[in-house]
Amino acid sequence: MRAPSLNSSYRPFWMPISESHSPGQSPPAATQPPSALARRFGGRSDVFSAMDRAKAAARRHHGQRLIDLSLGCTDQPPPLQVTAAIARTLEQRSSAAYCLHAATRPLRVRVAAWIQRRFAVAVDPDTQVLLLVGSQEGTAHFPLAVLEPGEHGLILDPGYPSHLGGLQLASARIQRLALDPEDGWRPPFASLSHGERESLRLMVFGFPHNPTATVGEQDWLDEAMAMARRHDILVAHDNPYVDLALDGEAPCLLRSPGWQERGIEFFSFSKSWCMGGFRIAFAVGATPLIQALQQVKGWIDFNQSLAVQAGAMVALDQLEDWPARLRSLYRRRRDHMVQALATAGWPVTPRPMALYLWDRLPRAAGAMDSLSFCLKLVQDTGVALTPGSGFGAAGRRHVRMALVAEEPHLTEAAQRVGAWLKTL
Repeated sequence: MRAPSLNSSYRPFWMPISESHSPGQSPPAATQPPSALARRFGGRSDVFSAMDRAKAAARRHHGQRLIDLSLGCTDQPPPLQVTAAIARTLEQRSSAAYCLHAATRPLRVRVAAWIQRRFAVAVDPDTQVLLLVGSQEGTAHFPLAVLEPGEHGLILDPGYPSHLGGLQLASARIQRLALDPEDGWRPPFASLSHGERESLRLMVFGFPHNPTATVGEQDWLDEAMAMARRHDILVAHDNPYVDLALDGEAPCLLRSPGWQERGIEFFSFSKSWCMGGFRIAFAVGATPLIQALQQVKGWIDFNQSLAVQAGAMVALDQLEDWPARLRSLYRRRRDHMVQALATAGWPVTPRPMALYLWDRLPRAAGAMDSLSFCLKLVQDTGVALTPGSGFGAAGRRHVRMALVAEEPHLTEAAQRVGAWLKTL
């Protein structure tokens, strides 16, 4: 494996490209946003910004009648044992202090024990585990730790936006691997040419998959890792939904041969234990990759409060069955919403992963793309869905619905959508 090298030429987006003015002279006045940011994020979709504005307008117009199914943030509270542990620890002064890496060891030990129980894989809490401020933070910062500007990184299309954003932050050259619904959204790694494989330095993806709500298969990850070993590629697997497979078993990179050499996997407390607002997660991976990410994080942030870590330890130690309750809830909501939409005239396919539905635009949408459809829908009805185009070009004719409302609200949302479709 090529040793991960910290991106020594990284320049903050606000730093001018040239500082050639003479000593004593004032730098030229800024008349426009720094061009470095525009280059690094060239082609960045503003789908989510457009939806945020549309939802704000809809709130003003529809008030409490807005039904927001566009964010994958659960409406369920964390377990009481978790919040109780956080509350108890908040009384200690140490909970308000900066938390350095060494102080995270108790939680890292719990993580290693949970990995052993959950996946029958032994990991070293001191060299193979790292705490994160949410798994999104990890996937966004990891490319900065291992890529030099101009090196190639691969993401899936559609895929989670932070996978793209992390590569853009690292000034990587981006290769998109389009997924095909006719092939069950399986990544077509075999379609990559020998030259494309040889040029790749990093692959970033995740199953169970957001946005398609596809669980995936273990052999998909095994295939990716086998290719990575042959062509000296690093693999970053984003796995916050590992406990939310409704059908089948979620894959795990730690079960794929070779992860200890070139793999890293990101896990989260947000989905499994409803702790999204507490922003705590962890990475498990090859020692050189963990060390590289740890160094980048040392420049960017501290760790989460010891109080939040106390809640996370309770989740791992005492509440391994909690995700099963969530799966039961989301299964009921999924089946309920599928039936409600069918009754409203929009048949959608049940997905095997909890939290989301993902399907093509209804026939009544005509030539509208997903963004136009969702903007008009929230404007006219106060129901917010997520445009598939926000996850890549392959999602242009799809939408995602988050099952983050109680069944009566899901019924009302489906009825509003159905009535609106009849007007198109």
